[in-house]
Amino acid sequence: MDSSQTTGEAAGTAGAVQRTDVLVVGSGPAGASAALMLARYGLDVTVVTRSNWVADSPRAHITNQRTMEVLRSIGVEDACRSVATPAELMANQILCTTIAGEEIARTWSWGGDPALRGDYLTASPGPGCDLPQDRLEPILLGEAARLGAHLRFRTRFDRLEQDDEGVTVHLTNLLTGGPETIRAAYVLGADGGQSAVAEAVGLPLRGQAGMAGAMNVRFTADLSRYVAHRPGSLYAVIQPDRVDGMGHAMIRMVRPWNDWVVAFVHLGERNARLTKEEAEYEMRQLIGDDSIDVEVTGLYPWRINHVVAERYSEGRVLCLGDAVHRHPPMNGLGANTCIQDAFNLSWKLAYVLKGLAGPGLLDSYSVERQPIGRQIVDRAVKSWIDEKELLDALGLDPQAPAPERHEQFSLLTAPTEEGEARRAATRRANDRKAYVYHAGGVEMNQIYTPESAAVVADGQPPFEFRRDPELYIEQTSHPGARMPHAWVSLPGRNVSTLDLVQPEAFTLFARERGAEWVAAAEEIALELGIEIHAYRIGLGCDVTDPHGDFGRLCGIEETGCLLVRPDQHIAWRQSVMAADPTAELRRVLGAVLDRG
Repeated sequence: MDSSQTTGEAAGTAGAVQRTDVLVVGSGPAGASAALMLARYGLDVTVVTRSNWVADSPRAHITNQRTMEVLRSIGVEDACRSVATPAELMANQILCTTIAGEEIARTWSWGGDPALRGDYLTASPGPGCDLPQDRLEPILLGEAARLGAHLRFRTRFDRLEQDDEGVTVHLTNLLTGGPETIRAAYVLGADGGQSAVAEAVGLPLRGQAGMAGAMNVRFTADLSRYVAHRPGSLYAVIQPDRVDGMGHAMIRMVRPWNDWVVAFVHLGERNARLTKEEAEYEMRQLIGDDSIDVEVTGLYPWRINHVVAERYSEGRVLCLGDAVHRHPPMNGLGANTCIQDAFNLSWKLAYVLKGLAGPGLLDSYSVERQPIGRQIVDRAVKSWIDEKELLDALGLDPQAPAPERHEQFSLLTAPTEEGEARRAATRRANDRKAYVYHAGGVEMNQIYTPESAAVVADGQPPFEFRRDPELYIEQTSHPGARMPHAWVSLPGRNVSTLDLVQPEAFTLFARERGAEWVAAAEEIALELGIEIHAYRIGLGCDVTDPHGDFGRLCGIEETGCLLVRPDQHIAWRQSVMAADPTAELRRVLGAVLDRG
């Protein structure tokens, strides 16, 4: 679709109507990454946002391995790592009474546990990192603009109407105050936790909004002497002895070790009206060393939600990110899920717009991503609620008077049987925090539902995890799963199997005796007008398997194949050679692409 201007009378509005293939409403992680991914296809993409520029605070920050794989795939991994805090400085989550005071417990976090480090190293080509949103968004938007996306700041979404051919979107230019109209083939609602787009199309939202109030305060303070030896992204502070009410806050590293955000949850409704002076006082209480200079640089109130949309689209309007899943920041799942929503949706939308797939392919977006959204919302809220388990283990009643809380807390160090029981309970509760800070399975074990038309079953039983699927990463080649990572070799270089999957093409993986699959892929690619990269991996092949990891993980015999979608998820698995490989591949791609 071209971007020429037409007269407004044709659309029933005043002024010119801009035309675009995809209008993205919102420029956060979901909208920015979707714009970049769609621009890579050469589509005409317009992004509108009320904001003046990118996020004005660090907001989301934990960036897990799966998201780093996505960023690697779309060519921005190096830029992101250059401004991120590396994994080795995220290894601990500390529980203490003040930063300078008594440490109660320590938990391995984000892949830092030496006993599990091998799981993280073998599951992905690179580690996660701490990448604050205000550093991520300029990279995504900058690359999107470089590839031709049009960025429109200070532009408000007002309403839309859609028909069989497209969507007419009415906007207000907040610089001039004047109305504007854009006609798009599709609209993406990526406008956050109070999504006007989701509301405009009536997406059914279920759950509880505004469960509680919270306040983020950004501040600078050099805390190196207290934290550099126990590096981590998060430091939880519990203060039973405070006369004005028990303190409970989370201090988060923005830059090591002098730029921080603290999340207050114990101040109740006072969170929303905390002044800068009050915030500085609270900072000093949490740090516990008045000799350290503290400067408050921002106050950001927010609400705790437990909300997920029952479906993610209505007609030609598709929503993603916080527009359809809203939850506390526990588990660090927010921006990660937003970007992964975009990765799932963008290739499907591009294939439909380019005439390479039927519109039914878009139905698989909600079918695949809504269960993931529901899972992460429930996981984050459960982690939030489980914080009470630690208070119970410590024997603390937040509503009790300070002397009583002091007595309750003092039992933790008492050399008595009661003290021993309290310490054991605290250790158990602290160990449970692995589900919050070390839940690699939640981050990596996403298998898309067999109800999706974009996944073709192979007749095998559903995959069964051998260990706790929330805690432990377990790779599989089951249809719907992410393509397993394994290090393989091209002439002169080692690459991940994920590196062989380009985000604009299908990829076929075969083994030593799979030459017929490669030939079939070449024939079907020409027939359907799509791009399919085909590789044989193994001894004597164009790609070698030096460690044998691909052979162990691929789940196919030497005559079988895997068909992998542009979003690195497995569309289909055939364990042995088919009677007619070309006909079988035609059948599968016809089903996946709604070209039956």
